[in-house]
Formats: sequence, C-alpha cells, structure tokens
Amino acid sequence: MPGQSPSSRAELTPAVNGKVAESEQRLLQAFVPLNKLNADHLASLLRDVSVEYLCAGQTLFEAGECDNQYVYLLHGDLQLETPAGQVENLSAESRRCTFPIAHRQPRAVTAKASSDCSLIRFDADRLDGIVAWEQAVNYILLDISSQRELDADAEWMTTLLRSNLFHKVPPINIRTILHRFTEVPVAAGDVVLRQGEIGDCCYVIAEGEADVFRAPDERSAQELVARLGPGRCFGEDALVNNALRNATIRMNRDGRLMRLDKQDFFLLLREPNVEHLNLPAADKALAAGAQWIDVRTQEEFEAGHCKQALHMPLEYLQLKTRLLDPATTYVTYCNSGRRSQAAAYFLQSLGYKVAALAGGFKRYTTDAERHLQLSF
Repeated sequence: MPGQSPSSRAELTPAVNGKVAESEQRLLQAFVPLNKLNADHLASLLRDVSVEYLCAGQTLFEAGECDNQYVYLLHGDLQLETPAGQVENLSAESRRCTFPIAHRQPRAVTAKASSDCSLIRFDADRLDGIVAWEQAVNYILLDISSQRELDADAEWMTTLLRSNLFHKVPPINIRTILHRFTEVPVAAGDVVLRQGEIGDCCYVIAEGEADVFRAPDERSAQELVARLGPGRCFGEDALVNNALRNATIRMNRDGRLMRLDKQDFFLLLREPNVEHLNLPAADKALAAGAQWIDVRTQEEFEAGHCKQALHMPLEYLQLKTRLLDPATTYVTYCNSGRRSQAAAYFLQSLGYKVAALAGGFKRYTTDAERHLQLSF
C-alpha cells in the first residue's frame, strides 16, 4: 500500500476478494491454537475473515483496549510498547508470532507496524469455542475407540461429531449428544422426510444410503440432487428453525437411522452443573492441598502455565487420568473456561473431585501474569 500516509489509527484494508489465499492458509495451520482444528473447522472460520494490511507507522491496537480479538501477524514487523515506555520488536518469523499478538484483555501494550504488515484476526470467543469443541470431540472419540461394542457405530458417530451441526451445543454436552439419538430401522424405498412438511426432528444415517429429491416449486417434478451415506445428517433445519422441509429423503437401500427429536436438541443446549471457583477461591483450595490441571494444548502450556500444574490436554484427558489421585481435589483451567469446564465434567463423571476455574484466566487480567509462569 505504498503512497499512503500512516495514521495514528490503522484503517485496515481487506484482501481484494475477501478470501484468505492458500499461502496464508498454510501459515495459519502452524498457529496456536488454530493448529488443533480439523480442515472443516478451519475453513468455517476463514469464511468470515480476510487478510488485512497495515502500513509502517500505523497502530494496530492501543494499550487498554478491549476488542475480544485474536490477531495473528502473517508478514512484517511490529513494535510493542507498554504504558511505561518499554519497547519490544516483533517479527512475523519469530516463534512468538505463532501465538496471537499480546492477546490478554485489556491490551497491555500498544502495537504499531515497524514495516508494512499483513495480519488476520478472529473473534476470540468463536475461535475458543471451536477449539473447545474440537478437543472435547477428540476426548469422546478416544472413549469410543476403546469400547469394542461401539465398533459398528464408530463411523457415523465420528462423522457426526466432526460436523458443524452441534457447534451451538456446549462442549460439556458432547457425550450426551450420542445418548439422545434413538435407532430407527428403515428399508429401501422408505420415504423418511417429505418436502413441504413441518419438521420436528433430524436423522443421521448409521447404515445404508439415502437419496435427496427436491422440486423448485409445487408444480414441478422432484429431481435427485444428492446421495447421502453413513454419518450424514439430514432434517437439521427443524432443530433451530420452524421452516418446512426443503427436500424429500428416500432410502435406496436397507439401513439404520439415528433420530434426534427437537425437544432433546434443546435439552442439549443446557449446561449441566459443574463446580466453579473464582481465582481467589482456587488459590485457597490450592493452599489447602488442591492441584492445578492445565487442559490446554502443549504449545499453550509451554508458553506459560501455573507453577506445578499437571498438564493434561482436554483431548487426551482420559489417557492421563491414571496420574490422578482420587483423594486429591483438582482445579482445571484454560484461557476462557470452556475447555476447563468440559474437563471438570468428564473427570467428575469418572469419580474425581474437581472444579473448574470460572471464566478461565482471561477473566483475571491482573492476576493472570502472576499465576502463569510465562516463557515469553
């Protein structure tokens, strides 16, 4: 963006076509915690963002701001300055830039471009929610793989949990999702849904195959538009909307469907009870013999963690429970509280005494630096 004069506040310019180029996508796959997302979830995030550009001298954000965004530097150099005047130079090639830039809120530093830069930003709550979901799913899939009696259902369960259908469901309820489905045997030729009907449930194909027919209007003949196999869901619009069915679904071979009723879906949106402790209460519990459990990723743990905390990433929690003492009380923590709440719930179901740090460390801006022994 040569020829533009820098301003005190950046007016960021999006990529021309609003999309993230393939080269930037490859960069993002190395960023934390984006590197823990599967391709579909990362693609879902990228649909709503674009690469932005910053001229040398422009300000990215000011100390004291609260924007609830994770900002990643793709190319270029930034200068970070504290209100006390301490200055740090940051290059996109540094390991630190695989993490969001100075992400604690409110911002502890002012960030200015030392050179022309490119960057990308995500809504912190949305990104953290998808990461929590992904890691909770991995926990459940490990559990499924360890139960031989579930081998016949592993394919559709895995496909369902990897889909975006249940992103509104709290990660803590992922295990409950599978128990809410009821089995429906079907035969070739059975019409499961009819276009124009009112819907009150959705289905997942456990076994078999179904054809999707759709007509553009009431006077037109229906045409085959898709074919669905195991793990594919249909009729899900009825779970969140009162819209009429937009297609007819007919089985083309015998099989099994798993049905989820609308009222059961809404029950999944409610979070079960988990004990939460604020940071002062957690400190008292630790002084009385409790133990921290950090449930974030390896990279997040290495960047900074509580002193003497056990590291048990949420997705591998079940594999590490043999390290826990049933007589000890544990306090799980993460950045926002989502992953730690899910971990506390899973551990409670296994019989351990555990609470979650309410709101995660992002709620305790001043005390977070004191608790988290930062590597950089």
